[in-house]
Amino acid sequence: MNKEKLAVIFGGESSEHEVSCISVRTIINNVDTDKYDMVLIGITEDGKWLLTDSIDNIIDGTWRNSKKSAMILPDKSVHGMLVTDEENGTYNIEKIDVVFPVLHGLNGEDGTIQGLFELAGIPYVGCGVLASSTGMDKLSTKKVVEPLGIRQAKYVPVFYGEEYLFEMYAKAIEDEFPYPVFVKPSNAGSSKGVSKACNREELKTAIEEAAKHDNRILVEEMICGREVECAVLGSGAGKVEATGVGEILAAADFYDFDAKYNNAESKTVIDPDLDKNVKELIRGSAIAIFKALNGFGLSRVDFFVENETNEIVFNEINTMPGFTEISMYPMLWEACGLDKKNLVNKLIEMAKER
Repeated sequence: MNKEKLAVIFGGESSEHEVSCISVRTIINNVDTDKYDMVLIGITEDGKWLLTDSIDNIIDGTWRNSKKSAMILPDKSVHGMLVTDEENGTYNIEKIDVVFPVLHGLNGEDGTIQGLFELAGIPYVGCGVLASSTGMDKLSTKKVVEPLGIRQAKYVPVFYGEEYLFEMYAKAIEDEFPYPVFVKPSNAGSSKGVSKACNREELKTAIEEAAKHDNRILVEEMICGREVECAVLGSGAGKVEATGVGEILAAADFYDFDAKYNNAESKTVIDPDLDKNVKELIRGSAIAIFKALNGFGLSRVDFFVENETNEIVFNEINTMPGFTEISMYPMLWEACGLDKKNLVNKLIEMAKER
């Protein structure tokens, strides 16, 4: 049997570069090598595309020293990549059958690289251009979800630029809901740039921090509740399946980047003690949101369960969730009987069907 060529792309220019370099190890270790020959392409933090020899080079970081570049070509007739060798000045074109972009955050999960794959005519794992860009942008996601009638945190958008007037925005926020509030960049992943503000002075600092990541900013009311997640798999236009519910027990005041990846006290719980009806509502809402975004392949949908009312509140959707050892997405599917190997290969097969 002739093997198909699978390009696995990792790294990227986003603040989640290192997370991607960890997630990709899980993907590489679970690809069916009887069906696929893998080519590994790493994107450095400054945007250089490099051919990577092995998973060992990813683990020790030496992939960044590669003398070979590998770039997906947008020419649909090529259906592949251009590989150049710096040392001997040679180049060649290699056909690619399918791509698995294990990229989180900006320039990887926001529709940009998905557009390149569309131009190249190469099937790829995960959501398409529109679903990726909408899901990555918190303000846009809220607009898509609003007609579904699923509760979301109240919010005030802040646009940071020439016309940014802090006093005006502060008054609008304080008129809408009380402190504390959460301040988030609209378009950034893995809780980068997210801060909690308990007064006007902290609000100003939080907005300035969020503005380092995006000039469109979201200020939300604080929801006192449990943080839960649900994994979905399928096509927004077809059958979509959802896992059970997982719960995040953050070691910090909230589940920011450090709490996720740098604090061993943060815990994830599969099948937490929640009312059965609440769990089913979370699952149904996760599917509805994924479908509304016209998602494809995979996503993780995050909610709060409010302490006093037990009501669910939609938080955000992640269209390329992590595949690290502590990532909820693969753990939730394993709890449903779909192990990592079968999950990874199911995602690749779905990509070829799109």
